[in-house]
Amino acid sequence: MTPLIIDTDPGIDDAFAIALAAGSPEVDLLAVTTVFGNVALSNTTSNALRLLELCGRSDVPVAAGADRPLVHPTPHRASEVHGNDGLSGAADTLPLASHDVDGRHAVELMADLLRAATEPVTIAPIGPMTNVALLLAVHPELKPKIGRIVAMGGSAKGGNTTAAAEFNVWSDPEAAHRVLAEEDVPTVLVPLDLTHRCAVGAGRLDRLAAGGAVGRGLTTLTPSYRATYQRQLGLDGMVLHDAIALAEAISPGILRTESCPVEVDCSHGPGRGATIVDRRRNSPSPRRRVEVAFDADVDDLSEFVLSRIVS
Repeated sequence: MTPLIIDTDPGIDDAFAIALAAGSPEVDLLAVTTVFGNVALSNTTSNALRLLELCGRSDVPVAAGADRPLVHPTPHRASEVHGNDGLSGAADTLPLASHDVDGRHAVELMADLLRAATEPVTIAPIGPMTNVALLLAVHPELKPKIGRIVAMGGSAKGGNTTAAAEFNVWSDPEAAHRVLAEEDVPTVLVPLDLTHRCAVGAGRLDRLAAGGAVGRGLTTLTPSYRATYQRQLGLDGMVLHDAIALAEAISPGILRTESCPVEVDCSHGPGRGATIVDRRRNSPSPRRRVEVAFDADVDDLSEFVLSRIVS
């Protein structure tokens, strides 16, 4: 089994990602760490605890991390997409957590787990990358313990929060730049270019709702998210951005990637938070390369994700 840490800001697509990991025997879910993002840190942390309870994984520790970006304040959250509590206003429909949040900061919990690890650990940041940037800055000696970083974020063709920027990267561009452009840990980036192609339609969501307690619990959380995609894309369904990244963390190679230099626009103009992905075949860029996921067998991928959650 691959040891896995999820760093997250639940969030409805984050909820599906946590359930996917909880239902996958290929990974040993070591911890869930939380960060500001879709909603405030207090909400993301409470949501993570409740989601693990829903999935029968109260054994997994949850630690709270950064409640703001590294440098500049974020102008707004994503409550218009995820609801004021991050889960369509339905967080309290989830079971109460039977365990408390871990007393350590998220970065220290991750560091402790890495020190103790006997196998390379995969870290999956599926929210703003603030905690992971801090981990790499404060504990560089632990980088050899990280097998891969598999991050959801960015886009080569424009954003969903601004014309240029995807939400996770836009929320803390400086952190994303450190993780994607300045570090040397093997990294996979799963951008909007792919996740938007992996939308889940109403039929598959109905199948999920007709399944077991986890599937029913998750579909209860989706109304505001589905309404957003109906307005924006005319889609009767939704996009499970973070679960697509988790699929790669769980099953390496399920997504098809290109090795590309990536930079993040940290200016304060209209391009702030944009990911500049250099797809030129013989790019002269001196930047390190990350694996950027641009393709997958979409039907197989959707089945992989949903079949693990229907329980």
